[in-house]
Amino acid sequence: MTLAVSVQHKLSGFDLDVTFEAPPGITVLFGRSGAGKTTIVNAVAGLLKPDGGRVAADDLVLFDIENDLWLPPHKRRLGYVFQDARLFPHLSVRQNLLYGRWFAPGTEPRGSFDQIIEMLGIEDLLKRRPAALSGGEKQRVAIGRALLANPKLILADEPLSSLDDARKSDILPYFERLRDETKIPILYVSHAATEVARIATSVVALEKGRVTRQGPAADVLSDLSVAPLGVRATGAMIEAVVKSHHSDGLSALATEGTQLLVPRVDHPIGTKLRVWIGAQDVMVATSRPNGISALNVLEVEIKELRLGSGPGVMVQLSFGTSLLLARITRRSADALALKPGQTVFAVIKAVSVPRDAIGDAPSPR
Repeated sequence: MTLAVSVQHKLSGFDLDVTFEAPPGITVLFGRSGAGKTTIVNAVAGLLKPDGGRVAADDLVLFDIENDLWLPPHKRRLGYVFQDARLFPHLSVRQNLLYGRWFAPGTEPRGSFDQIIEMLGIEDLLKRRPAALSGGEKQRVAIGRALLANPKLILADEPLSSLDDARKSDILPYFERLRDETKIPILYVSHAATEVARIATSVVALEKGRVTRQGPAADVLSDLSVAPLGVRATGAMIEAVVKSHHSDGLSALATEGTQLLVPRVDHPIGTKLRVWIGAQDVMVATSRPNGISALNVLEVEIKELRLGSGPGVMVQLSFGTSLLLARITRRSADALALKPGQTVFAVIKAVSVPRDAIGDAPSPR
């Protein structure tokens, strides 16, 4: 199933005008606050009637302004996960979940309740009330309630923004499972680069109400022309396989014929992972350095250099089919005489790759 979105709407400061498609998996609307992300989601949900546009999930048309078609929100067959869980405080977890199931059509497959409970790991929470749950537990219950409505699509508007870093790390694996184990489109709003790199199947980058780039997550995130959150939040996502675990607390990942050492990951050998590496954590050397503390030295090729408005330069680096980004000063780029096509070395400290920047790679569909 594919969600086709076209929305036009006048906002304070700019006009929103976007067109994109969201395939099965997680499509992330990525950009700064005020770029129009929540407006798009609310238009899809029916909480906002835009000035123009059309949205359809395969043969189910949610609205078509030109043809005066507007499906009421309760008939749109969608699940919505908000920033806060919005559970009914007077109901138990089981009752909150069954409330979602009440909206499912009679054709819902038998056994889906138990499957969703198992996928989200909330078996032990069913008798509790929301007041007795942590923030991460509440969000898992909210996801379960959305799934039990047997939706055509799921909307998630910054569902982790109210959680601290530890709780975000706890719940991200459940979104990875949701991405891999369901066949419906999930439209997900975020402005956290590591979050996007971990869970996104595809990315729609937004700036002032316009789509600046859309496509597979790795391609969009490593594009020098796209910086939805500014250069300080820029980086690239690579895929790797767990090769070994070491007694000193590090894990070795195999990627593109080379090795990347990172803080120990809790994944078996052979697991395919995604790794987000921030551009500010990558140094560039014209010869292989010796006698340094950084453990990762990758031979790479400069693909492109892009000057910023200040003293910085973004450098796009390739190794195999993967891309890295490095953020260095213009003075360094000039001193090293860096140019496209040049072979250099990317230097990355193992400790600069936090555990929450590493997650499961998507399963093949």
